[in-house]
Amino acid sequence: MIILNSFLLALGQIGDTRFRKVLMLGVGLTFALLVAVYAGFLWLINALVGPEVTLPVLGEVTWVGGLLNVSSLIFMMVLSVFLMVPVASAITSMFLDEVAQAVEDKHYPGLPPVAKVPFGDALKDTVNFLGVLITANLLAFILYAFLAPFALFIFWGLNGFLLGREYFTLAAMRRVGRDGARKLRSQHMLTIWAAGILMAVPLSVPLVNLLIPILGAATFTHIFHAVTAER
Repeated sequence: MIILNSFLLALGQIGDTRFRKVLMLGVGLTFALLVAVYAGFLWLINALVGPEVTLPVLGEVTWVGGLLNVSSLIFMMVLSVFLMVPVASAITSMFLDEVAQAVEDKHYPGLPPVAKVPFGDALKDTVNFLGVLITANLLAFILYAFLAPFALFIFWGLNGFLLGREYFTLAAMRRVGRDGARKLRSQHMLTIWAAGILMAVPLSVPLVNLLIPILGAATFTHIFHAVTAER
């Protein structure tokens, strides 16, 4: 019940102005990053191959570079389908403190104020989270290949664990610090993982998946307050 109630409360606040602001920032920066990565990839191809290539028998041909550029575009589009959500989640996590604050302002108005997370700390956590998410999802492709019928369940389980761990930590450490958040997380790991899977399932749905970082931060803020109220 804690998970469902927390999710429904988060869903009911999805129109909050601060929620929309964080969504736009996260998605905008994600697109900018993917475009920058593709531009760098394209530059590398052109630098290595050049406009003309000499092939055995055929001699000099000018279409190989163009073919590689088109192939690289297709490759990046396919890759972005898998990387868009992890990257968006990581980048958006820099701004999720604002989502948690919006939740607390509406549903827990009696709480004392918390210090804002310094930008340097938020950036460090974001880079670490981004690295873990991308590495884990790329390594998961090996499992997908060998366990194809279970690929979707592996995706949900893996990303559910990672998202739950990240968002609960973010919500909890605002109030109890990093060590306190780690202790709470270990005590309620199954609840956190189950809630993370609830966040991970819509990752398979285009456009809807971009809302997950916002809903995740809001949901886990409610979960944090629910589990601490039980103590």
